[in-house]
Amino acid sequence: MCDQTRIRTQDLDIPATFIPQIAKLQDMEHNNWDECLDAVVFAYNTGTHSTTKFSPFELQFGRKPRFPTDFPRPELTFSKPNDYFAQLNKSLKIYHKNVTENIFKQQRLSKVKYDQNRQDPHYDIGDPVLLRIQGSRSKLDPRFHPTPKIIVKTQHPTYFVKDEDTQEELKVHVNDLRAILDAKLH
Repeated sequence: MCDQTRIRTQDLDIPATFIPQIAKLQDMEHNNWDECLDAVVFAYNTGTHSTTKFSPFELQFGRKPRFPTDFPRPELTFSKPNDYFAQLNKSLKIYHKNVTENIFKQQRLSKVKYDQNRQDPHYDIGDPVLLRIQGSRSKLDPRFHPTPKIIVKTQHPTYFVKDEDTQEELKVHVNDLRAILDAKLH
C-alpha cells in the first residue's frame, strides 16, 4: 500500500491480514479505506479459515453465519430459555474440540513440510564456527560475527562455543551457528 494509507492507518490496530484486502477495495486516491473495513471484517469473520476449518463466527456463536441472501431458517423452539444456553454450550464444545484437532493436524503438517527442507548440522568439539549476530540489522550488514568461535561442548541442538581471544564461553542454539568451510583460520 502507499505511504498515504500507511500514515492514515498507523494509529489503528488493524490486523495484517486485513491490509491486502483493504488495498484491493479502496479507491485510487487511497482515502476511503475506512469505508471498506466493515466488508473486510465481515468477510474475515464469516469465511472459513484454512487452519481451523471453521469461521470465527462459528467459533463465537456455535452456528453457521446467516447472510442477507440466505433463506430464512426454521425457528428453533426450546421448552425453557435455559435450553438455548445448554445447546449453545454443547455446540461450542464440539466446535472447539474440532478446531483443536484441526490446529494440531495443521501444526504437524507444517512441521513435516518445514523439516523436509531444513538442514540439521551437527558439530564436534573443536570445530570452528561463526556466530549469528543477534538483534536488528540492515539488509547489507553481515549476518555472522567475522571472528570464529570454537565448539567446546555439545548437547545437540545446543552448543557451547568459546571465543579464543576473550575466552568468553556462550551457550548457542545450532540455528545460530554456521560451519567454516575453509580450514585455514589464521
